[in-house]
Amino acid sequence: MDLDKIKPAPLANGSFSPEQILLKDYRPRSIFRSPVTSVPTAAFPVIDMHTHAWQLTLDVQRWIKEMDIANIEKSVVLTFESGPGFDAVYQQYAPYGERFDLWCGFDYTGYDQPGSGWVDNAVAELQRCHQLGAKGVGELGDKGVGEFYSRPVPAYGLHLDDPRMQPLFETCARLRMPVNVHIADPMWMYEPMDHTNDGLMNAYEWRIDKTQPELLDHAQLIRSFEKAVHDNPRTTFIACHFSNCTYDLSILGKMLDQYPNLYADNAARFAETATIPRHAKAFYEKYQDRLFYGSDLGYDPAMNMAYAAKFYTTTFRILETTDDHFYEHELFTYHWPLYGLGLSSKVLEKIYRLNALKIMQL
Repeated sequence: MDLDKIKPAPLANGSFSPEQILLKDYRPRSIFRSPVTSVPTAAFPVIDMHTHAWQLTLDVQRWIKEMDIANIEKSVVLTFESGPGFDAVYQQYAPYGERFDLWCGFDYTGYDQPGSGWVDNAVAELQRCHQLGAKGVGELGDKGVGEFYSRPVPAYGLHLDDPRMQPLFETCARLRMPVNVHIADPMWMYEPMDHTNDGLMNAYEWRIDKTQPELLDHAQLIRSFEKAVHDNPRTTFIACHFSNCTYDLSILGKMLDQYPNLYADNAARFAETATIPRHAKAFYEKYQDRLFYGSDLGYDPAMNMAYAAKFYTTTFRILETTDDHFYEHELFTYHWPLYGLGLSSKVLEKIYRLNALKIMQL
């Protein structure tokens, strides 16, 4: 008899023995009798500096209702779009006045065709989007193959420190348009996908394919971004997702120390920082004048409003309370527990709103 093929039957309560639990199905729940704090509304009005709710089917009025409940004063919509795509999103949000700021992408049409004059055309399109109403640029994205987030044309092979990008960044400086940049991905996505990777359940879904030719690694990407920030001191840059340095926040800290034109947002990196609460809190306190709140909501084409509401309240709980050892499996797919950072009112108000106002010139 092949004992390896014998599968234990379910236990009396319908669950399976540990030998039958798959890693992807592991959903621990805390049994600690510790405080559980509900934070449905942020302690201060919030400017959400990082959303992507640009779907033309989105019920914007329903989203505004959720924003009102959560005390979200304004949301910045990072559209990636230029040309007709940006025009369509602008028309979608035009009726809602000051509740939203729209940011555009770069138009790289012809970037890979010598003599196409694409840089001049891209600058002209950036100026047109600004005149229409674009308040910033982003989210630009380079995970190793070049800036491929902007639409309608991805710029594979064109990294942020490429000299051809400088006229675009210089135009952003002149027009006072901040630039939001997604550089690399969290380090767990670069680690071996094996039993040693403590972020495996999330990392596997977003793992980096290191077999791609000409792929820059994490350190190379950070250097390329830092060079762009260095070479364009008049341009305001936002390193979104904590510059994907949550595994070592000192990397981002050193850049913030050196470059006064650099800021960062915490969008979609609550799970990585809420598991190291003391270290993360110290980082927030040290760089309290340079950080923004971001939700990263909007990738789901349906923009599920129940999800949005839960996300707001969970992020407020992480930032505002000192709750211990809780899980939010519906929002985050890491296995590890979360902890409240217990930020002070002074720090919260800056991160929620005041820092954003500084660069938005409101």
